[in-house]
Amino acid sequence: MAKRLIKALRKLWQAIRQLSGDDGYERYLAQHDARPNVPALSRKAWFAQQQHQKWSGIKRCC
Repeated sequence: MAKRLIKALRKLWQAIRQLSGDDGYERYLAQHDARPNVPALSRKAWFAQQQHQKWSGIKRCC
């Protein structure tokens, strides 16, 4: 019973992380495995790149 509860809580936590984008770096690393000749960014560099991409430029409809 306790093992099932722990397993269910882990699945719930993974779903929350996916919905919030908190697992973005892990997803980046999983996709990066397809390109072995290119070095992966550090977590800090990846985060900085994401922030720059998100906040640079004008993003509006009109």
